[in-house]
Amino acid sequence: MTDPQLGVLLLGLFVVCILLGFPIAFTLMALGVGFGYLAMGDAVFQLLVQRTYSVMSNDVLVSVPLFIFMGYIIERANILDRLFRSVQVASGGLPGSLGVATLITCALFATATGIVGAVVTLMGLLAYPAMLRKGYDPKLSAGIVCAGGCLGILIPPSIMLILYGATAGVSVVRLYAGAFFPGLMLAGLYMAYVIIRAVLNPKLAPPLSREERNVPLGRVLRDLLTSFFPLAILILAVLGAILFGLATPHEAAAIGSLGALLLAAAYRSLSWKNLKESVFLTARTSAMVGWLFVGSFLFSAVFAYLGGQAVIENFVVGLDLSPIMFMIVVQIIIFVLGWPLEWTEIIIIFVPIFLPLLDHFGIDPLFFGLMIALNIQTSFLSPPVAMAPFYLKGVAPKHVSINQIFAGVMPFLAIVLLAMLLLYVFPGIGLWLPEVLYR
Repeated sequence: MTDPQLGVLLLGLFVVCILLGFPIAFTLMALGVGFGYLAMGDAVFQLLVQRTYSVMSNDVLVSVPLFIFMGYIIERANILDRLFRSVQVASGGLPGSLGVATLITCALFATATGIVGAVVTLMGLLAYPAMLRKGYDPKLSAGIVCAGGCLGILIPPSIMLILYGATAGVSVVRLYAGAFFPGLMLAGLYMAYVIIRAVLNPKLAPPLSREERNVPLGRVLRDLLTSFFPLAILILAVLGAILFGLATPHEAAAIGSLGALLLAAAYRSLSWKNLKESVFLTARTSAMVGWLFVGSFLFSAVFAYLGGQAVIENFVVGLDLSPIMFMIVVQIIIFVLGWPLEWTEIIIIFVPIFLPLLDHFGIDPLFFGLMIALNIQTSFLSPPVAMAPFYLKGVAPKHVSINQIFAGVMPFLAIVLLAMLLLYVFPGIGLWLPEVLYR
């Protein structure tokens, strides 16, 4: 068997192992070491050490555990209930105000934590029952919670963008600048959809009562000042420090972690138990990401050494695709991969397969990353293996079926596809801000 054939067999075995449920990071390392030993002998062990050290010394990845720690601390700061109530009061006069308030809360909380499961679960416990009590349609309410909970994957400071930057060699600062307006666009499209549905059919999202809408301005400002603004200022301070060059991503992440601790202390939720749990979960999640990088780097090096990457490149180039067809094919592949895989595996393992082809098709890696960031929203929303609906089903009232949740998610899935189309047709949505800030 030739080396290129071994490379294709390596990739095929990896896909089979994933479907069988083997741990992905250690499967990558086992296959990399096994096939590498066949191809290069004992040198593969030196390669494993080099790849491990390169992950440990990667400055970009330093910010990952810091942002994760910031997210876990904020998650335990008991701020979500106050945040939702204050936004609900402030948006009371809008059609579909509870839905809009849920989306705003989801966007802010998801951005601060970056943990999709936690946001969907907590909002499923807090906002979903509140909407049902007010007569909201169960399907529309489910779509709002699931879609809103996924926004943290895209809106900076996103951990996904950090991992893509480390994988593709793209500046995280430029990625954050590029993702800012697409993230706001997607959140805005969600809110516009809810408002339009509420205007066209008020039975789907009944307005609040007169008493609930007539809230004194002083109370509105007080509620916002004690819940919404502290978290928003923390996020904007972290993001602004990165975008305007005042701090590197890991320095800004450290500031964010300190700010999260101070915020938790201000809300009297900074206990030894919460701190210990946050540190443990941060270490566990960071270790998973680190081992994924080690396994992916080793796997990719062996795959390229065997000529597997060349086989894929020659095959794709031989199809004589146009740039737009290449983008469509890649986005469809990533969409399908989102069913069995987490976004971390997609970014670290499969995206590097397509990166060498970007030059051939004249595609900016920054723009490619923004399209992927939008696409990965679909992996949490698209049946049959959509994680966000299953998170919500775990905490939703028993009379709400998973089919109702899936039905509610589908319009928001279509909105994500619309956002991808708008970004492709008008790339300036994502590329204008990086070009202005970093000429």
